[in-house]
Amino acid sequence: MDVVASYSLLFMCFVQTVRAILDPNDFLALQSIRKSLHDVPGSNFFATWDFTADPCNFAGVYCAADKVVALNLGDPRAGSPGLTGKLDPSISKLSALADFTVVPGRIYGPLPQTLSQLKNLRFLGVSRNFISGSIPSGLGNLRKVRTIDLSYNQLSGTIPPSIGAMPELTNLILCHNRLSGSVPSFASAHTLTRLELKHNSLSGSLGPHSLPPSLQYLSLSWNRLSGPVDRLLTQLTRLNYLDLSLNQFTGPIPAQLFSFPLTNLQLERNQFSGPVQPVNEVTIETVDLSYNRLSGAVSPMLASVQNLYLNNNGFTGQVPVTFVQRLLAAGIQILYLQHNFLTGIAISPTAEIPGSSTLCLQYNCMVPPVQTACPFNAGKRKIRPAEQCNRR
Repeated sequence: MDVVASYSLLFMCFVQTVRAILDPNDFLALQSIRKSLHDVPGSNFFATWDFTADPCNFAGVYCAADKVVALNLGDPRAGSPGLTGKLDPSISKLSALADFTVVPGRIYGPLPQTLSQLKNLRFLGVSRNFISGSIPSGLGNLRKVRTIDLSYNQLSGTIPPSIGAMPELTNLILCHNRLSGSVPSFASAHTLTRLELKHNSLSGSLGPHSLPPSLQYLSLSWNRLSGPVDRLLTQLTRLNYLDLSLNQFTGPIPAQLFSFPLTNLQLERNQFSGPVQPVNEVTIETVDLSYNRLSGAVSPMLASVQNLYLNNNGFTGQVPVTFVQRLLAAGIQILYLQHNFLTGIAISPTAEIPGSSTLCLQYNCMVPPVQTACPFNAGKRKIRPAEQCNRR
């Protein structure tokens, strides 16, 4: 007698007391999942997993008719201790599963390759654990998935190219792993709105049509990506958050970018070059262009930015008077202009800068007219050597 037949006989014994008859394959899958995972000290998530009762009443198990449609492993309350162990491949037997999540904990080992058999899966969230190995290439074949969150793990290898062609994918969050290789093309992912790949070891360049115009949130920081992105960025007109910091991107920053509905623009610590020339007044809350190779005059269109970091570039000329007006009116909270080649700013030495505002001017081609507190990494030298300024 096989295992499924044995389970069927056992199940008949409980038919009078169990309210819902769970599919035998789902019942066996839950048993295997339970055997492979354990509560860490302080967790009692599995206390309700008594297989003499209805599994549809287990914590984290949600059923429709005789099938498990959602499985949320671990206590979802903030600060709960989570689970330990490995994810069992038998999860693929939950053929109707649409939602699979694991709370932060100490689960280790690889993601089961069998996840690619869950044809009804819409949400996959296994973040903040110790999952290692590669991302199963078969995930890209799941045509109904909308969200994949595998962040804060120890995943390595490349991002399967097939993920970039998933027709329903809306959110892809793979940040804080050890992924390498190039960013796959998402040109055909017309539903993708959020792409988070920061804190990995991704390299290579981004093609001018590699990301879809549907993107609203893009974070690629702390990688090794390179090359120009101006042609790509001009097409992402729906962006409200952009972070490309700590890479090796080159070329100009397109003027159109500053008119997008952004709240944060983080381009610091790259190799962007050329002038910064927004066409209209910039309404972005935070703009960080520091530690690049930008040059030319500081645009007065940037004076409406609340937190502006232009330090450690090659900006020249006078600071526009609109910056002084906004600063003294507490309209600017942070204005970092240090380590450039600026020659003046029209501010009185007796001017009182509001306590809510921060200004740093040191190491330019002028004597700072006001003494203000600068960040520690600005150094101690107040003025740039004359020979450096004379070359400009």
